[in-house]
Amino acid sequence: MPRRKFAWEKLSDDELLKQRLSSLRVTVEGTWLEDCVSTLYEELEERGIRLRPHTWMSSEWFSPGGVPGIAIPFYLAHPRLIKLEKKMMFDVEGGTWRECMAILRHEAGHAIQHGFQLQRRRRWQQLFGPSSKHYPRYYRPNPASRRYVQHLRLWYAQSHPDEDFAETFAVWLRPRSNWRTRYAGWPALKKLEYVDELMGEIAGKRPPITTRERVDTLGRLSQTLEEHYKKKQAFYAFTPPKTYDRDLSRLFSADPRHHRSKPASALIRRHRSQIRQLVSRWTGENQLTLDAVLDEMISRCRELDLRAAGPEQKLVLDFIVLVTAKTMHTMFGPSRRKWIAL
Repeated sequence: MPRRKFAWEKLSDDELLKQRLSSLRVTVEGTWLEDCVSTLYEELEERGIRLRPHTWMSSEWFSPGGVPGIAIPFYLAHPRLIKLEKKMMFDVEGGTWRECMAILRHEAGHAIQHGFQLQRRRRWQQLFGPSSKHYPRYYRPNPASRRYVQHLRLWYAQSHPDEDFAETFAVWLRPRSNWRTRYAGWPALKKLEYVDELMGEIAGKRPPITTRERVDTLGRLSQTLEEHYKKKQAFYAFTPPKTYDRDLSRLFSADPRHHRSKPASALIRRHRSQIRQLVSRWTGENQLTLDAVLDEMISRCRELDLRAAGPEQKLVLDFIVLVTAKTMHTMFGPSRRKWIAL
């Protein structure tokens, strides 16, 4: 099927940012997202689950409370919008088949919880906690904890009982996840076994909640893309701690003997994209936040007149390790990070 053409495809980034979300008119149908959703339905069918979460385009990923459906962010529906998302956020959440399916399985967990009102069950509450618990703006996960499955980045399962269930469900649903072996000996295995038992119980049954309501559909969102991205970027706004001087001075040199060596700031700028992507992959931190950290480090290297004395490859690797360590300290130290509900 040929891809639908839109007038905004040929606009410059500045012109596209002036467009309203409601004017984009993209849909799940006729895009690669339709294949992803069909694959999700096939996985649910193989498990005997009758509920098929309905989907629609919105500004972000979410499954509304009481609605057995899934909202998908608009940018995934068109290559031009994916390109803009990449430019504005340095990352495209759900932009690959693998990541899109991972998020869809997670959201399907929410949708099934909503459709069958699973949070009302006593055993569900005993294992996951009360669904009524307030969603935190901040949380401090323990990356080493074995009480929770590990599926999406940032240890989402640890943030709220609903997220714990959605993540556990996603691990259970994923084909060839081999969860019994993968989580053998983990306290999280009890949750997986419960989900396995629970899904067997509801297999073939019609959910009591069958509303096809669509919340915050793209056509109703009047803000411009520029307004959307300003708000999204502000969420990840980060003021880096000014505690890098000692670490940078250990890695790079201020010795006058090395004044002919390449400036450390130039080395960081040259490998900036690679550093940002690797640290994001290892820590789960957002690339936009990491970019602010790199800005500060480049600035400090320039002010301290630090030089890259030594093999470039080793210096880059050591710098990546430094940024990773600093990021983990910031994420799990006294200052807690922000968290976005999926």
